[in-house]
Amino acid sequence: MTLDFSSLNPNQVAAIRWQDGSLLVLAGPGSGKTRVLTYRIARIIEEAPDKHFKLLGLTFTNKAAAEMRERIQGLVPNAGERTLLTTFHSFSADVLRQHGHHVGLKPDFTILVQEADRHSLLDEAIESAGPNLNYRSEKLLPLVTRLIENDIGVDDAEQILSKGSFDDPERIASVYRRYRELMIVRNALDFPGLIAEAHGLLENKIGVRKQIHRVFPFICVDEFQDTNLSQYKILRLLVNPVTKNLFVVADDDQIIYQWNGANPERLWALKKDFDMQLIQLPQNYRCPAAVVELANRLIRHNFSRSPEKQPLTAFKESKEKSPIVLRHFDNFNAEADWVAQDIASRDIGERSKCVVLARTKKILEGVVEALAQQSVPGYLAARKNEFESPSLQWLHSMLRLANARGSREQLRRVCKAFFSLEGIDQNVKDIISRASADDGDYLRAWASAALLRPELSDGARTLIQGAVARLSERLDFWGFEKDAFAWLDCLPDNVPDFEGVFDEYEQEKETWQQLVTEIAAQYGRQEVTLHLLLQELDLRSKTPPPPKNAVPCFTIHASKGMEFDYVYLVGLVEDQLPSWAAIKKGDDSREMQEERRNCFVAITRAQETLTLSYSDVVQGWKKRPSRFLVEMGVLAS
Repeated sequence: MTLDFSSLNPNQVAAIRWQDGSLLVLAGPGSGKTRVLTYRIARIIEEAPDKHFKLLGLTFTNKAAAEMRERIQGLVPNAGERTLLTTFHSFSADVLRQHGHHVGLKPDFTILVQEADRHSLLDEAIESAGPNLNYRSEKLLPLVTRLIENDIGVDDAEQILSKGSFDDPERIASVYRRYRELMIVRNALDFPGLIAEAHGLLENKIGVRKQIHRVFPFICVDEFQDTNLSQYKILRLLVNPVTKNLFVVADDDQIIYQWNGANPERLWALKKDFDMQLIQLPQNYRCPAAVVELANRLIRHNFSRSPEKQPLTAFKESKEKSPIVLRHFDNFNAEADWVAQDIASRDIGERSKCVVLARTKKILEGVVEALAQQSVPGYLAARKNEFESPSLQWLHSMLRLANARGSREQLRRVCKAFFSLEGIDQNVKDIISRASADDGDYLRAWASAALLRPELSDGARTLIQGAVARLSERLDFWGFEKDAFAWLDCLPDNVPDFEGVFDEYEQEKETWQQLVTEIAAQYGRQEVTLHLLLQELDLRSKTPPPPKNAVPCFTIHASKGMEFDYVYLVGLVEDQLPSWAAIKKGDDSREMQEERRNCFVAITRAQETLTLSYSDVVQGWKKRPSRFLVEMGVLAS
């Protein structure tokens, strides 16, 4: 199969045909960057069918990695065997599974997903610092997170902290050191620690680095502008310093994660560090020409942009005579009501192609309420790091307990969820005592204790005697998952559900199965071990898909990478977009430039129409129209 480049523009083809050395592709919104990235990967694989190297593609979301994986598979059959398309966190976990023994980690390490688990570990570290430390975990955890994300070593922390406004920097540094040590001792890493430990390992173990250089001679990065410092340091170690085969797609106009460590200067440091050639993709295939013009007017007010950055050019003609609408209201309630009515006036097919965007979730909540008044369901996306239904909590905790047989916390979660499902109250301390008298296996002790209960249902008894026993003895987690779902599927019909125990079951089951399918597709089902499955589940959001026919209401950050026919950008007032914090920092601040990029990202989601709205009063406060409306030229100054 030969790839067809006939529908691509010359700059896209030049990027796709790039072979060796470093290349930076500056790709504006709607420029076909994902297509360019996937075609280049597919081309390299297709032109080297007998070679044994693999190609590494790094991105920032599992959704983006899955989309790239599917596209490449469609272009070159069996491409999955030659590519690893994954996130920075997932790749770091993979490195630590294989080589973590160098830093004291076992392959079955757990990932601290819940903030409560991180607070618990930090509280233990604080206790080690002795009495009268005036900081608790609630205040120290953000600081610890920043130290890890900025790659501050435990030996350098005191010097860094002494430059700040912290009392007792020496003891805080000792807490930081102990927290890092405890993660290794407990064989558990939080998200920042995952990146930090992988970076430390790659930096100190040249043999591991060289192995990666041999296996992955070509490295591609999508959305590079979102990298934080630790991720960039990992990337520099992954690239072979001799060949420098690094292909990066980025857009400095879409850096909207400064609060998470992204930095506009990092993009230009990358270009300098790798002496990168540059190709630009300014042509926008998504937005009407009028929207592209607005975007150019807005973003040129950011003085820190690269002087060589080309403005966007429009490719498509608008189907609408006036693709841009500006609406002004007395108060935000009227604004939300009008937006809801306008969406409700569309047919159902068009509603599914609408999106309401705002800077904050608070503003969107008002729109969701207004949509409900019009009998139109609204969907407000909220990230979920853990399953919340007792059914999925029990299934997940059982697998975690099978992976870590002495985990008191997972045993507690198993007992709590099982009580919701079966009404059997099990005492955690009794089960631990039973286990200590045997071999310390909490899973086996839990199963034995459950089977002694006469009120145990026949279905649960059969499951424990069969699938749970096989999980315990042979680690048959695939068989357990199948049989557990068969049992859980029957429970809503057999158990009176007065407390809504099963309300979210079907939705979360669908999410579980989707995530497991993605993991199996990435690694191959036969290669997925229990600890790999659990680690990958922990790295992925448990957010369910939007309800059918619901209108998505997204913060601008949540909408990045998406596109919609009809975009409503609401709450365009000072203190919202731009934010109060950015205004306080000043017109020329980094924060104000990021707010402008937020607005740029929002308006360039539109494929057909863009509706901009603002109000004189928002949440009881008088507001002025956003300065960005003036900069875009849709409102007189």
